[in-house]
Amino acid sequence: MKNHIRIKVRGFHLDVYGHVNNARYLEFLEDARWTLIESEIDLEKWRQLGFGFTIVKITINYRKTARLNDVLDIQTRLEKLGGKSGVFKQEIALASTGEPVADAEVVFVILDLQSRKATHLEGEIYNALKSLMA
Repeated sequence: MKNHIRIKVRGFHLDVYGHVNNARYLEFLEDARWTLIESEIDLEKWRQLGFGFTIVKITINYRKTARLNDVLDIQTRLEKLGGKSGVFKQEIALASTGEPVADAEVVFVILDLQSRKATHLEGEIYNALKSLMA
């Protein structure tokens, strides 16, 4: 399982103030979630079965400015599974010092793609998601 990625801050990540734009952090976090999920779950198979991940809430705390050429470590873990939703906890830190840059709590549901409603997390789906907690 891959619950850690590293991203180097590039010029296109920056805003006019010379630091990483707040929206880019959401992209970094999404990249890290996809890396973790794809390490354990066959998303194409899930899509064929009519299921998909949908984010319903993101709470992010910005702790420190990241700038050009900083290298960021992003840790992702599945913190909790409920009846219809789950929660990822994610942390972004400067690779050089370990200083926290941002952290986030991301709530998701598994969507039934036909009905467009959240499905119960049970059986094979629950077990696959549970493997992300290991």
